[in-house]
Amino acid sequence: MENTTFLPEGRRIDTAENAAAIASYEALAAAALEGCVLEAPVSLCDAAHDLHVTLPCMEGVIPHEEGALGIAEGTTRDIALISRVGKPVAFTVSGFEHTEDGSLRAVLSRRDAQERCRAHYRRTLHTGDILSARVTRLESFGAFCDIGCGLTALMPIAGMSVSRISHPRDRLQVGQDILAVVSSMEDGRICLSQRELLGTWEENVARFAQGETVTGIVRSVESYGVFIELSPNLAGLAEPRQELQVGQCVSVYIKSILPEKMKIKLIVIDIATPQRTPAPPHYFIRAGHLDRWVYSPADSRKLVESVFEKISENTCQTDENLVYWG
Repeated sequence: MENTTFLPEGRRIDTAENAAAIASYEALAAAALEGCVLEAPVSLCDAAHDLHVTLPCMEGVIPHEEGALGIAEGTTRDIALISRVGKPVAFTVSGFEHTEDGSLRAVLSRRDAQERCRAHYRRTLHTGDILSARVTRLESFGAFCDIGCGLTALMPIAGMSVSRISHPRDRLQVGQDILAVVSSMEDGRICLSQRELLGTWEENVARFAQGETVTGIVRSVESYGVFIELSPNLAGLAEPRQELQVGQCVSVYIKSILPEKMKIKLIVIDIATPQRTPAPPHYFIRAGHLDRWVYSPADSRKLVESVFEKISENTCQTDENLVYWG
């Protein structure tokens, strides 16, 4: 689903349109009338938990209750505001006021930007839609991702790839821009996945050939063999090696490729230079909507697929900036 109005925070701040809109009082006043969503960095969260925003033309302030959805209701904690210091925030311009020293400052609302984003998704979002997102936090069970104006959805670890990983840091980094598909809205919560965008078994295996020696990452060490990831959606099995550990980068010889069994047989050649950061994802699908995605080859004995059920009516509320639908 194309969305150029409600972007993850930080994606708008360096655009020419944003720079022009915050450059002067006249431009800010026009943005206020048009209801434009803008961005600027937070320089201070004061003792009252008002956010002070750096604008080229004047001071900007986001009053405490306008800092995020749920602040006024008590469902979002103030840490959501404190943690924005030094980072960009999305906002709309509510108006202008004079400070005690007589200077003019802009009164801004991040809450309003989030409400507009939430209303947009409430009207348009369905499972199977592809979104752009930005990773904001990693936990052992998944990654929290900003899907627009600071609204957050969860990508469970199982949705990060077909190849299993031990922690989301094996696949993603905080601050990374990614693509994701809305996998579910179960229990009133948006969940994301990216494995459907990372290619089928056939699409991934086409990048390799029997007889080649390539690098891979050890993902699981079992008594019967070692699973080695060649790409996020493709892994092969090598014979047991006592010295191998999960996370090691190794060079492997591709002994055979068996599409009907959806298997790749590997031979470990040597331990390679450790991988310091996860490689950027290679997306085979970058936009649009998915109703069904089939990972396994047509002649495979095993069916691996994702089916997305369209939800036509949604309602939405937030808790600690996480988007809920019910």
